[in-house]
Amino acid sequence: MAGFLGRRSYGGQASGYSPRRGGKGRLLIALAIAAFSVISYCRTRDYNEVTDEVQYVDLSPEQEVAIGLQAAPEMEQQYGGLYPDPEVRAFVDRVGRRLVERTAAKDTPYRFDFHLLNDPDTLNAFALPGGQVFVTAGLMNALDTEGELAGVLGHEIGHVVARHGAEHMAKQKLTQGLTGAAVIATYDPNDPSSQGHAAIAAMIGNLINLRYGREDEIESDVLGVRFTAEAGYDPRSMIRVMEVLRDAGGGARPAEFFSTHPNPDRRIERIEEAIDRAFPDGVPDGLQR
Repeated sequence: MAGFLGRRSYGGQASGYSPRRGGKGRLLIALAIAAFSVISYCRTRDYNEVTDEVQYVDLSPEQEVAIGLQAAPEMEQQYGGLYPDPEVRAFVDRVGRRLVERTAAKDTPYRFDFHLLNDPDTLNAFALPGGQVFVTAGLMNALDTEGELAGVLGHEIGHVVARHGAEHMAKQKLTQGLTGAAVIATYDPNDPSSQGHAAIAAMIGNLINLRYGREDEIESDVLGVRFTAEAGYDPRSMIRVMEVLRDAGGGARPAEFFSTHPNPDRRIERIEEAIDRAFPDGVPDGLQR
């Protein structure tokens, strides 16, 4: 009697495996995954009254608020906790409240809270979905006027009301589904070179999401111009903020296309364009810098 090794067949015909049949099966699976991803993405379509645009979002406003509140303590911990001086924290909160109460942000379902983080070395500001807004002590120390702080907070409020977090999550799910389908369709276990095709598909997906990130920053800059002016601040203060970020970054910035954030010089151009559109006859006198 032949042993186990004697009975086993290694020939393609004996095992019943067909590379062509296997490739066709992978292609059908890939098409099904891609179709499901696209259909799921299209079902997230919603209209944003603040930005006056149709967008695709993966969360309800209530879910955005819940996620932001849940993540806020962790963000504080990562940046050294809250700044110890309650008067300075209250000042940041007062400027943020003024921006919300005098703009369209007050008519949204979001719960805005403004946090000053005890990190003197990092120049950063960011917002979580739902209205949790953060600015570091390092960036705060680099600003000279209340109007500049308003520009920073107005930009972050723009991220919240434009629903960039929920929008990005929907786009990320779509990208993951499509790149996953591309990997399945192009990968052949009998052809090691096909691994390169899979890597290229994943890289393209990452670049798509980077592009979305840069567009979000530009849109938030435009909203920041709108909100600061509506709240009585001079939107030109946002240009000074970009100059601070540019000087802090020096000459070591990555090329714009491969960066999530456009470089400050490019953002200054867009802010100036937004100011010109909002005030074709010039910025009125009396706005607070």
